Amino acid sequence: MDTIRLIVGLGNPGQEHAKTRHNAGFRFVEEMAAQAGARWNVDGKLFGETAKVSIGGHDVWLLKPATFMNLSGKSVLAALQFWKIDPAQMLVAHDELDLPTGQVRLKFDGGHGGQNGLRDIMRLLGHGKFHRLRVGIGHPGHKDRVTGWVLGRPTADEDILIGRGVDEALAVMPRFIDGDRNEAQKILHTSK
Repeated sequence: MDTIRLIVGLGNPGQEHAKTRHNAGFRFVEEMAAQAGARWNVDGKLFGETAKVSIGGHDVWLLKPATFMNLSGKSVLAALQFWKIDPAQMLVAHDELDLPTGQVRLKFDGGHGGQNGLRDIMRLLGHGKFHRLRVGIGHPGHKDRVTGWVLGRPTADEDILIGRGVDEALAVMPRFIDGDRNEAQKILHTSK
């Protein structure tokens, strides 16, 4: 089984987007870097910011694309090619409208579910055969309100729930990266 070598957090660059629901993927990798004491570096050739962490004895690259969400694939593809990483060795963390706020799920392969970052990555790769960490941000209730919802900031209570979900996901990462995917998934998917 392939060891995870790259974890991508999806989001939009810039202070105005920093705390929005759409940046849940950034939040995950930023927290992972902070816990590991890793520093972010701007990497022009990869169109993003990178950090390197050691998790469960494995060196893992973290990537935050500096492109906007709908152009995330450019940065992801550059990183996969530069580090010679197979897409199956990648985990992409992203916000997920179809999960309740703070619920976090792991999956491999599948569609993009309307998530523009995933859509662009899949367009450039030609497939969806990579791991995803879906960070639930809830749904506003009507498709016409989705854009404002994802680009908006969560309430204080929602922020706490998202933070808890991120913490739960971080707790299973050593197992997940090491290849014990089923156990990591079971723990994460049954957590309260």
